[in-house]
Amino acid sequence: MSLIRVDKDARGVATLTLTREDKHNALSAQMMTELEEAARDLARDRSVRVVVLAAEGRTFCAGGDLAWMRAQFDMDAGTRRVESRRIATVLGALYDLPQPLIGRVQGNALGGGVGLVSVCDVAIGVAGAKLGFTETRLGLIPANIGPYVLARMGATRAAEVFMSARVFDADEAVRLNLLSRTVDPEGLDAAIEAEVLPYLSCAPGAVAEAKALMRDLAGRVVPEQVDMAIDALARRWQSDEAREGVGAFFDKRAPSWQ
Repeated sequence: MSLIRVDKDARGVATLTLTREDKHNALSAQMMTELEEAARDLARDRSVRVVVLAAEGRTFCAGGDLAWMRAQFDMDAGTRRVESRRIATVLGALYDLPQPLIGRVQGNALGGGVGLVSVCDVAIGVAGAKLGFTETRLGLIPANIGPYVLARMGATRAAEVFMSARVFDADEAVRLNLLSRTVDPEGLDAAIEAEVLPYLSCAPGAVAEAKALMRDLAGRVVPEQVDMAIDALARRWQSDEAREGVGAFFDKRAPSWQ
């Protein structure tokens, strides 16, 4: 069973939806593979003018699937690095979309979920949603999402929440430059449509080139940064803190440092 869905309307608006509602849309290996493939397909589809990133259920994305993460303890270093690269690759594929990417954040976004928000050109969230980089509670670090988070937030804003695992609300996410704005839940679809409509009166090629120029002028996320982040996370996976933190989560107990 697929864990995502792609819908396209006659106007050229594609909606890429996470459908793992029962697991809070946590990013499993299968979901990440499907997301990457979908993003690559959308990038090549000249009929698609705008992409909306959405999710089913109450949670936008709870981050990396912890069962998948825990399995990495039994992998050798090389295999672990390959698995670790999955999230970075998915984010890169979404970040590289030539079409505008609009995030429909209908619920909480944690860890890798904030990474998904970060690669959107515009992200609108519902009032009351909670966001946070919760990795350090588990003895891990928000590494693979880091290049995209820093590109979105800037180092000064990121420093307020990147290391502390503090969960913050949607209004603060606007101040931190993660969300563009917040709306009441009943107004979310209208707000997304208001973001989509202007692009439908623009030349698609010009929009794509304007987006590419904006990335170039602002400073793109480059492969060297992604590799640095992957290496940093691979080292962290080998630490006693990572084993203790992830183990404590599954054992439903406080880790030793708490």
